[in-house]
Amino acid sequence: MILLSLLKGKLHRVRVTAVELEYEGSCAIASDLLAAAGILPYEQIHLYDVNNGERFSTYAIAAPAGSGVISVNGAAARRVALGDILIIAAYAQVSADEAADFQPRLVYVDGSNQIQRIGREIPSS
Repeated sequence: MILLSLLKGKLHRVRVTAVELEYEGSCAIASDLLAAAGILPYEQIHLYDVNNGERFSTYAIAAPAGSGVISVNGAAARRVALGDILIIAAYAQVSADEAADFQPRLVYVDGSNQIQRIGREIPSS
């Protein structure tokens, strides 16, 4: 069976609220944001830094709901700066048959990382 990697969930333009080099690793994300995007704690995530172009992967851990926390920790902390804007994405492996109807969960936030809207389609322009 052929599996395709499709975007499962995305946190669009979240702001880095903490950078913790001496932490064990990962990215702490407010749990309401994780839930809205369908991202589970300990799931692999990809981070794309809009400010500097860095792209890297780590795993998600839950921070308190409603806190707006986006804390990049451990070695990944060297790739971002406090206040940077990130796109955080998670992907799923789906069959070609499932792909036809598959839609991601897209979460858009304000400047304090509070949910403004949730969508299913990315506009083409």
